[in-house]
Amino acid sequence: MDIIQAIVYGAVQGFTEFLPISSTAHLILLPWFMGWNDPGLAFDVALHLGTLVALLVYFRSDWIALTRSSFDLLRGRTRTSDPNARMVLFIVVATIPGALAGLFFEDIIEGALRSPAVISFTLIALALVLVAAERKGSRQKSLDGISWLDAITVGIAQAVALIPGVSRSGVTITAGLFRGMKREAAARFSFLLSTPIIAGAVAKQLLDIASLGLTPDQTVPLLAGIVSAGIVGYASIAFLLRYLQTRNTFVFVYYRIALGLVVYLAFWSGIR
Repeated sequence: MDIIQAIVYGAVQGFTEFLPISSTAHLILLPWFMGWNDPGLAFDVALHLGTLVALLVYFRSDWIALTRSSFDLLRGRTRTSDPNARMVLFIVVATIPGALAGLFFEDIIEGALRSPAVISFTLIALALVLVAAERKGSRQKSLDGISWLDAITVGIAQAVALIPGVSRSGVTITAGLFRGMKREAAARFSFLLSTPIIAGAVAKQLLDIASLGLTPDQTVPLLAGIVSAGIVGYASIAFLLRYLQTRNTFVFVYYRIALGLVVYLAFWSGIR
């Protein structure tokens, strides 16, 4: 892989990881459309590391406060009525469904469901569910007003994001809207919730490739991919949070449906 390809992969990962349009689908479709080789596990780790850095940098003040509350909870120095303490517990409990799904089903899903036909279906299906969430959601709850049931519902939804084309941010924001959360609050909770899952995935993949040595010609593209994913990911987070303060998610609905139809036609017509 050359540096240009690495930068493109990183930019696509950073842009699509946080928008409700599925980064997994785009990273599968990119080499499929372009005729590029699969970048491999090491590069997948690099891309996720870049987006993890983007999350930690953007939400640094949140994570500092949440980390302090975590230690206070362990020492019995704070109560669960404290907003930060409650958010820590919400994130821990809501992370469990996705972690279990990844542990038991990731290999099956990665092998059986990474086809363009499946992706075209899931892109369109989630778009339609998102429309229903926009129509039915009351959009009254701020981040401080969510309940245990809200957090658990979003956590269960995150487990479904293992299916290519669903989108982690898309399905969790959708679940948040169904639970009456404001758009921006649903997105913010989605991003906070995704941080431990992405960190866990990076840690697991690093263990998987720990025995593999990287050659100098691999190191530079990896670094380029990390930087590209991190910079674009940060910009993507900032954009979506600002966008959802005053606008709905229908632009992403239209994009998902259009991309799903393009993939379907390209696959079944034999163009790709």
